[in-house]
Amino acid sequence: MDRNLEALFRPKSIAVIGASEKPGKIGYAVMKNLVEYGYEGKIYPVNVKGVEIEINGKKFQSYKSILDVPDEVDMAVIIVPAKFVPQIVEECGQKGVKVLPIISSGFGELGEEGKKVERQIVETAHKYGMRILGPNIFGVVYTPDKLNATFGPTDVMPGNLALISQSGALGIALMGWTILEKVGLSAVVSVGNKSDIDDADLLEFFKEDDNTKAILIYMEGVKDGRRFMEVAREVSMEKPIIIIKAGRSERGAKAAASHTGSLAGADSIYTAAFKQSGVLRALTIGEAFDWARTLSNLPEPEGENVVILTNGGGIGVMATDAAEEEGLHLYDDLEELKVFANHMPPFGSYKNPVDLTGMAGAESYEGAVRDALANPNMHAVAVLYCQTAVLDPRDLAKIVIREYNESGRKKPLVVAIVGGIEAKEAIDMLNEEGIPAYPEPERAIKSLAALYKWSNWKARQRKE
Repeated sequence: MDRNLEALFRPKSIAVIGASEKPGKIGYAVMKNLVEYGYEGKIYPVNVKGVEIEINGKKFQSYKSILDVPDEVDMAVIIVPAKFVPQIVEECGQKGVKVLPIISSGFGELGEEGKKVERQIVETAHKYGMRILGPNIFGVVYTPDKLNATFGPTDVMPGNLALISQSGALGIALMGWTILEKVGLSAVVSVGNKSDIDDADLLEFFKEDDNTKAILIYMEGVKDGRRFMEVAREVSMEKPIIIIKAGRSERGAKAAASHTGSLAGADSIYTAAFKQSGVLRALTIGEAFDWARTLSNLPEPEGENVVILTNGGGIGVMATDAAEEEGLHLYDDLEELKVFANHMPPFGSYKNPVDLTGMAGAESYEGAVRDALANPNMHAVAVLYCQTAVLDPRDLAKIVIREYNESGRKKPLVVAIVGGIEAKEAIDMLNEEGIPAYPEPERAIKSLAALYKWSNWKARQRKE
């Protein structure tokens, strides 16, 4: 593994160059996030005025230059005006820093002059064996090491999904969104102008990273398309990659170019290349995170037979339509499905979708979920529930969590709960436990389908 990228995610010491004592400044926010998220390494603030910085009662004396720091520094986060960055990069090289996340903007996104300075700082970095992340970024998060070197939200929920974003503002917003939606993250990386470290480098790191099970990228364009596709194909054989590729329209592509100085290129080329490399392309943020829930939390299915359990005919039909559209196979062996008759009144239906009826209470769901998880011919399970007075959705969530954990989580299981505030609480409970749950049946089914798409792509590659 690249030692520079190792230092980006697991630095033993961090210098914050441009650290500030004033709340409201980015140089203060990065310091505050490092402290509040619980980073256990050494933090060295660097500020030309040599000010004292106080965060939550903890006092830090800043150094006037990185060269004054008495110890080794693995990573230096740079937050100074663009005109000072070349000199800072030179000093970091002399200091022996391994990696430089550059938050400062005012480079390639401004045009040719800025691109020239960008190339210059990358040359300087490489001369000293350093790597640059950015510039024009909001920072980096790695939850297993309690690292939050960003000016985004502090309370990122740990999990198995790595998020890479080319847009700063959107990346910060997505961090906040994952907290609200209970999506657990292993890492968040803002890549900005991608002057040096790019998506392919990060994919190679996350392929080897035991804490990451799936990777989600917001992308506007790539600099070296061939290398990206080769690496993506290799990584997709091990871990799923979901990409939201912006700039699909001509005007969108122009907007992307002015945003991060990125070449968007013809969209049809991206679509074809993603397909070849096993990348799942999502068209919206919601879709991307829906898929990410299943792909970062669930095991691969061992066969094609899907079983839908529901208490409402309506949502059962909607889920069935979605399954057919997505090419999922609903298990139809009535002899085997007859086991569900034990968990429903005589007017229920054990044909798939299995309708436990609106009378289904805790025992019905408990028995049906247990039987579906225990049957080796039922390879994936979708549990649907319309909120009724018979069963509190939060009690259903507890049942599903218990049964899934006791089954050993050997097969994929998704949940959709349609209802009010209690339904939302139940969905949150499930997602916090790493069981993908949604407020609509179609979203649950389409997310399960994304898992099948990736798994089937891999199976085809192995045959070829």
